[in-house]
Amino acid sequence: MGVLLTIESLTVAFEVAHPVVRDVSLSVSEGETLALVGESGSGKSVTAQTLLGLNPTAKVLSGKICFREHNLLTLDKKRRRSLCGRTMGYVFQDPYTALNPTMKIGKQVTEGMCYHLGFSRSQAYQDAVSLLRQLEFSDPERILNSYPHALSGGMRQRIVLAIALACSPELLIADEPTTALDPTVRSEILSLLIKLQQKRQMSLILITHDLAIVPHLANRVAVMYAGQLVETGTVKQVWSSPQHPYTQALLEGNLTLNQDKSLPLKTIKGQIPSHKDLPAGCPFHPRCPYKQGKCLTNPPESAIRCWFPLRGAHAR
Repeated sequence: MGVLLTIESLTVAFEVAHPVVRDVSLSVSEGETLALVGESGSGKSVTAQTLLGLNPTAKVLSGKICFREHNLLTLDKKRRRSLCGRTMGYVFQDPYTALNPTMKIGKQVTEGMCYHLGFSRSQAYQDAVSLLRQLEFSDPERILNSYPHALSGGMRQRIVLAIALACSPELLIADEPTTALDPTVRSEILSLLIKLQQKRQMSLILITHDLAIVPHLANRVAVMYAGQLVETGTVKQVWSSPQHPYTQALLEGNLTLNQDKSLPLKTIKGQIPSHKDLPAGCPFHPRCPYKQGKCLTNPPESAIRCWFPLRGAHAR
């Protein structure tokens, strides 16, 4: 499989002096699913939204974002919008705010097909009917003629997914796609996402704080903390033997993944630091039980950004 997306040394800020994403490098191959995990405020969504230029207040201070042979950051606004619109889809986390309440579902689903693919309204409508059937709507014509307020949360999220899939993207970015849903609907949406990803053979970036679902959906995982990637690897490697202390702490604090149910869940002491007041060196060192003096200097730029990766007795 070839590499579809490459991010190199990406640094993003809302205020130039205080980056919220720092020196992030990762790649996604064709047909691969990459899970991007970490606490709220770690920079996951900002990183993903920067790929498509969805956040106009975010400034890219340095780095490259390459989709196949195209560096997205060097394209003019019109060319970038056209390329991203045809090749990438974005599933927003809140289905209640992602849809326009004053516009019928049909227009929202077909808009991208007409704009990016040059479809006629009639052709786009027929494709939308077919797409909604794939998303398990039993009466797609009625749904397309409805307004968002007439739909349940799970139905809205499937419509958000339909909009993201409308142009048959090569890369789908799902940003906490089940956060606002109840557990039963959450399971249905995730099953649907897996089925569609496999059927369409598209790449997927899954942003999530639900660590339990990662082994079921992803091939590789990237762990973010305070705007930095701290560990990347295959899900099997990282979940069975995390090397960064933050990754270990995340996994040990998850109820579903906790290996010894007789022991209390471990918590990470302290709070994730503000991007405006980051500690020197490794940003996790104030909370790390294994910290040493060297941790006050910047960690090595590798798949595990830690001076003292966990080994032996310290690993899970």
